[in-house]
Amino acid sequence: MADRNEPLQQIKLRRDNALNALIEGVPYMRWMGIHFDRRGDELTAVMPYDDKLIGNPILPAIHGGATAAFLEITAIVELAWSAMWEDMEAGRIAPDSSAPGSIPRLPKTIDFTVDYLRSGLPRDAYARAKVVRSGRRYASVHVEAWQDNRAKLFAQATAHFLMPQG
Repeated sequence: MADRNEPLQQIKLRRDNALNALIEGVPYMRWMGIHFDRRGDELTAVMPYDDKLIGNPILPAIHGGATAAFLEITAIVELAWSAMWEDMEAGRIAPDSSAPGSIPRLPKTIDFTVDYLRSGLPRDAYARAKVVRSGRRYASVHVEAWQDNRAKLFAQATAHFLMPQG
């Protein structure tokens, strides 16, 4: 459990630093411009619009590969963040643990299924993942992506991961 005497601002900074260290380890995220908005333990992935993400300039529509990568990144980060969150709150991760090398290894994708529900429009996209099951060796995650209206998904995915061992 987090130290009750630790000032709120320090707790927030420690959590933000841990999240930043986690996502900085994936250069592809930076190239795509993906970042995460954290509210407590909840993460929302944000993929800001960029012309390089367009696959069909006639429509225009976000490339299916960019959409799939966005969903997979969201699932992996949510899964790793969930494990880190539990360790941080239980005091198993030190407050200065955002240094490189102290972040846990990321899970490996076993399979990943994307449902393209409509074209991704040339605008910012958002995604949230929910860990459906997480054990010592295996995890299952569901991800949903939307743009202007959370109720109108443009893609969703189901993924299974091999969890890192020790």
